[in-house]
Amino acid sequence: MKKSLSILMLVIASLSFTACSLDDDDATNFKYVNLKVISADVPEAFEFGGKYTISVTYANPNTCTYFEGFDIHKHQLTEREVYPIGTELTGNDDCQESTEEVEVTFDFEVIYKEDYLFKFWTGKNVDGEDEYIEIAVPVNE
Repeated sequence: MKKSLSILMLVIASLSFTACSLDDDDATNFKYVNLKVISADVPEAFEFGGKYTISVTYANPNTCTYFEGFDIHKHQLTEREVYPIGTELTGNDDCQESTEEVEVTFDFEVIYKEDYLFKFWTGKNVDGEDEYIEIAVPVNE
């Protein structure tokens, strides 16, 4: 009985050491990309303490890119740079260019009494500099 139990424990231990493989062949098959904003729908004014849904339309570059969310950078107290983020599958020869325009939203809460400036990323210019659609929104108290 002890011999059977020892053999069973040895088999279980050896399987647990070989169950996972850490081969270098496991390559990442996606990358994160910024998605170019075409337009944004922002209220004409905010109320201090209010909560709003902001709509953003972006250009989907191909059939292998999927929306993941937003990256919103705060550079000054009430200035926000908004980047839609996508996951693009790599190593897939079936990807087709796309002209699809996709509308997505994010929620925004007004926590400052100063006017807000939103800068929605539209891509890079010929000099490689970021370009934005800028929308200023006043805050009413």
